[in-house]
Amino acid sequence: MTGPVVATTTGRVQGEQKDGVTRFLAVPYAAAPVGDLRFAAPIRPKAWDGVREATRPGPTAPQPPYQSVPGLDVIRLSGEGWRRGEDYLVANIWSPDTGAAGLPVMVFIHGGGYATGAGLTPVCDGASFARNGIVLVSVDFRTGAEGFLHLKGGATNVGLRDQIAALEWIRENATAFGGDPDKITLFGESSGAASISCLMASPLATGLFQRAVLSSGHPEMVRPPAQAQALADAVAAALGVPATAEAFRDKTSEELIAVHGAGYGIDLRDEQGVEPFGGILPYTPVTGDDVLPEHPLAAIRNGAGSEIALIVGTNREEFNLTTVPNGAIDTIDHDQAIAMMSAIRPNAAEILELYGLNQPGTTAGEAFTQAQTDLTFRLPARRVAAAHQGRTHVYEFGWRSPALGGRLGACHSLILPFMFNTLPLDTGPDRMAGPNPPQELAERIHGAWIDFATTGDPGWTEYGPDHQLMWLDTPSTTRPDDVPQANVQRFDPTKR
Repeated sequence: MTGPVVATTTGRVQGEQKDGVTRFLAVPYAAAPVGDLRFAAPIRPKAWDGVREATRPGPTAPQPPYQSVPGLDVIRLSGEGWRRGEDYLVANIWSPDTGAAGLPVMVFIHGGGYATGAGLTPVCDGASFARNGIVLVSVDFRTGAEGFLHLKGGATNVGLRDQIAALEWIRENATAFGGDPDKITLFGESSGAASISCLMASPLATGLFQRAVLSSGHPEMVRPPAQAQALADAVAAALGVPATAEAFRDKTSEELIAVHGAGYGIDLRDEQGVEPFGGILPYTPVTGDDVLPEHPLAAIRNGAGSEIALIVGTNREEFNLTTVPNGAIDTIDHDQAIAMMSAIRPNAAEILELYGLNQPGTTAGEAFTQAQTDLTFRLPARRVAAAHQGRTHVYEFGWRSPALGGRLGACHSLILPFMFNTLPLDTGPDRMAGPNPPQELAERIHGAWIDFATTGDPGWTEYGPDHQLMWLDTPSTTRPDDVPQANVQRFDPTKR
């Protein structure tokens, strides 16, 4: 075994060096969540003697099998699914120089609807960040029932507690990899971004990071205790056990995965009749504990995270990924659109009319898709931008993929290969970015994220009262936000 050796607070690890970047894989930041540690808060890992090899991918959180997307090969983006093993609370680190000092640190929190995903996938490789002077860290944490099912006798918000433990470990060990523990930027996509917004609002994460980038995720992706209990009861009923941590510890991860679908399709609307996730995310953080004492949007509006510089943004056509590949955008009719919207929102017909229902040139599927894009992603992103009391920049990713006959557009997750500057891995006729995506846009976005982590300035003006944002496309331009502010205010969950 050859390669640089670094001393961490729990033992020495040996990585591998390639093309000027040193990579350390599957370094534990917490003890394996087995036995009594399942459904419990994470604890520090035991120190080890000697040198631990850190050159191979580690296991990932238990999760359902990889789900294909019709007409698209997305496995390089989402990963292959569950890599089995107990020791999966780990960090992966890419360093430009372990002998350096004071380098910016960026920490990637992966998405996957709080139910799937991994910190180490081909598209989300950190080598390009490291080649540009960044210590890049990605982390794995508990997902699905083991991370976000709230059971009596167990810890709440286990997945968020894992992320906090990872950040504590990163702060303690950043200097060993050449990084600055006081210059940490969190960035994530989808539920990874939503997780970061929760950490901005959490008193348990205060001081653990200085900057944040929220891509297609926001602080409204949480549930009150009553809905969290309803979800736990449904999954427990499918297992045939009480909704307690003690009972669930007697079930294997395989058994929990087998009833994963019990969380989908149940009524999780709040007291106002709103299901804020478009019916697609049952497993989420819960409010009302020591991690999230109040709704995170309200906490941010009240000053939480004001010391954190923020970028927040969305893709122009987020929900296309849900309705275009499976053809639903063409098959949803008028009554179905209203019925599906009614399952997650009151005044469904009125909402859909705002998006062109009953108007010439707009189909019911198109109206439903754009309404879901706004309600689930774009409007909440504008609300957190307005609520945040610190430095705030907003972007919208507008480049439209030519995949699926040009209909996929600027869909959910498309920004990831641009962000990581790994666009060739997502290029091809059956890939999300299509056959000839613009490398110059990848370099623009990747560079903006690096500039933000280094200086706090991504290269465009703050959002401010005039609502200026960066439109990321070819070309990219600063322009006024075109989301109606009346809609931003109308659907605010903290003011209903």
